Amino acid sequence: MKESNVLEYKEKITNTFLKTVSAFANFGTGEIKFGITDSGKPVGVNEPKSACLDIENKINDSISPKPRYTLSVNSNNIITLTVYEGLNKPYLYKSKAYIRNDTSTVEVDAVELRRLLLEGQNKSFEDLPSKTQNLKFGVLEQKLKEQITIKKLDENILKTLELYSDDEGYNIAGEILADKNSFPGIDIVRFGESIDIIMDRKLCEKTSCLAQFDVACEMFKKYYQYEIIDGMLRTEKELIPEKAFREAVVNAIVHRTWDVNANVRVSMFKDRIEIVSPGGLPHGISKEEYLAGRLSILRNPIIGNVFFRLHQIERFGTGVKRINEAYTDSEIKPRFEVSDNTISVILPTVEKEIPLNEDEKTIYTFLKNNIALSSSEIAEGCGFGKTKTVSILKNLVKNGYIKTTGNGRGIKYICD
Repeated sequence: MKESNVLEYKEKITNTFLKTVSAFANFGTGEIKFGITDSGKPVGVNEPKSACLDIENKINDSISPKPRYTLSVNSNNIITLTVYEGLNKPYLYKSKAYIRNDTSTVEVDAVELRRLLLEGQNKSFEDLPSKTQNLKFGVLEQKLKEQITIKKLDENILKTLELYSDDEGYNIAGEILADKNSFPGIDIVRFGESIDIIMDRKLCEKTSCLAQFDVACEMFKKYYQYEIIDGMLRTEKELIPEKAFREAVVNAIVHRTWDVNANVRVSMFKDRIEIVSPGGLPHGISKEEYLAGRLSILRNPIIGNVFFRLHQIERFGTGVKRINEAYTDSEIKPRFEVSDNTISVILPTVEKEIPLNEDEKTIYTFLKNNIALSSSEIAEGCGFGKTKTVSILKNLVKNGYIKTTGNGRGIKYICD
């Protein structure tokens, strides 16, 4: 087994492992195995009982607060130190907090340290008091009047929405929903034949996130909806499902990180829309859980609750499923890309017939009539060489016609 973000090998016991103890306690349970070289070769540890005591003393003396961990020794004298994610964050080594970056351990930056401090207090960024207390809520008030028929947005309603308290005044969630604020917003660009040709652009920032959502929807209707008049009948058509677009944009706004100075980016092309939200997945949810729609964790529950009350978001996190359902009758499906710092949703134009060449059609049709298959099975079934098959499969995945499942040598291809 290779080293990973949850597994580290140490041939000898030196203080360097303490940085990784901090990382696992702060960001997720992991293991450190002593007596294994960096290449994965087991060499064992001399006097493992004494070595375990040394490890315990180093952790107890150097990590603050003390994390929860266990030690075990196998028959090959390999010591496994399991460090559990803790609640009393941040866990510091020499007054610094650490995080795993693939197979290495690095010091967290100021933004991440602030997040750890808040998490240790069971708070989020949106809970903090706003530096600006002279806030107005014209946009929010109008939408609440339309949706829940209030007569006036008063202090009691703001308290109910958790945007205001007597002790601290308005919080950051309140400022983000206010008509004017100090936060980034959404940058929407309509491109021509290439990214060098900008046909239209709307930059909406330092204003209510509700207004940002409205501007995005207006741009969508301008370029992806149209009417067909046939005699006395007027029929509305859409190039991309509005349901999918609204779901993707509202999730980008609600789930984004607001403590970084970056806009939600919406790039509109002739054949697709790409929506990129700052911040990766919230802590506690995996990429697989996100893509399957099995689990949803609100990074900004106060803002999310306001969007829910306005019927713009589903409480139980059905965003990915709802986006996919909007493409049920389309051959080309939406794509979701997740990285440490962004989440991207690519919404293609709806097409009943997909523009493939003959070789692509052969593989696509073969996959459509089968369950998940490996590239070797597809090559054999279609009569193509392995290299040619892999090249075609990569192109089909890239353009959203098929999907992959599994990793490495176990990767297989499926067609929805």
